[in-house]
Amino acid sequence: MISVFGSANMDLVAYVDQAPKLGETVTGRAFHTIPGGKGANQAIAAARAGAEVAFLGAVGDDGFGIALRAVLVEAGIEVSLLRQLPGASGIAHIVVDGGGANSIIVVPGANGEVKSLTPADEAMIAASQALLLQLELPMEAVTEAALAARAAGVPVILTPAPSQPLPDALLDAVTLLVPNEHEAADLTGSPDPAQALDLLLDRVPEAVVTLGSKGALYGSRTGDRLRVAAIPVQAVDTTAAGDTFVGALAVARAEGLVPAEALRFASVAAALSVQKAGASTSMPHRAEIDAAR
Repeated sequence: MISVFGSANMDLVAYVDQAPKLGETVTGRAFHTIPGGKGANQAIAAARAGAEVAFLGAVGDDGFGIALRAVLVEAGIEVSLLRQLPGASGIAHIVVDGGGANSIIVVPGANGEVKSLTPADEAMIAASQALLLQLELPMEAVTEAALAARAAGVPVILTPAPSQPLPDALLDAVTLLVPNEHEAADLTGSPDPAQALDLLLDRVPEAVVTLGSKGALYGSRTGDRLRVAAIPVQAVDTTAAGDTFVGALAVARAEGLVPAEALRFASVAAALSVQKAGASTSMPHRAEIDAAR
């Protein structure tokens, strides 16, 4: 089982030919309300890729909270520890342009109230094959979860997004760090992904720097270095492609695939996801991934 401690947001997605500049108004082509959030996205991606998944986090007591819980249940995810808190659920306002690129504003809502683990959360994490973390919950809670996993001998996979400084206590508990190239530059000060990867490995045992259409770089302290090419596709919407990659990568690692095979599995899943609109709605099922590998 893979545990995910993270955010659940309702994505409010506007599709435009060209994203508006500051002070500019543009006419959109379409609008959709789609369940998302980096935590929920990774949970759904992992579940569809073939894992048993438990989701730990919070939603509000509004209509969005009901819908977010329902989509997790529909994906077969264990939600017994998903908290329902008074007030609004998290939302993300997303603008997707004609080339599939996006910009996102996140309003945390209930996610921002998850500031510590419960004993039941700790027990679920300890029983897992891996813990997936992101940074859309308060940093103190993310760090506590990572430390709980490390104490139980559970691998920690961290997506350092949204980009922000990471405390030493969190990095010391991370097994695999998966930033994109911009986040890697923010963390290391180096705009060169290969150099950033080397610098990240001074802090964590393994790292993957995702490069979008240019693929991904993998490295470990044992000296392994890999570059995996992206699968060439026509992108419709890149929202949650990174989360799809991480969720699928966690499944591949849990199944014992070697790094090259695991990265290929994750790259295929991400490529399939960008060919459909939305976040959770775009994530491929295991049969689709296997057929495209």
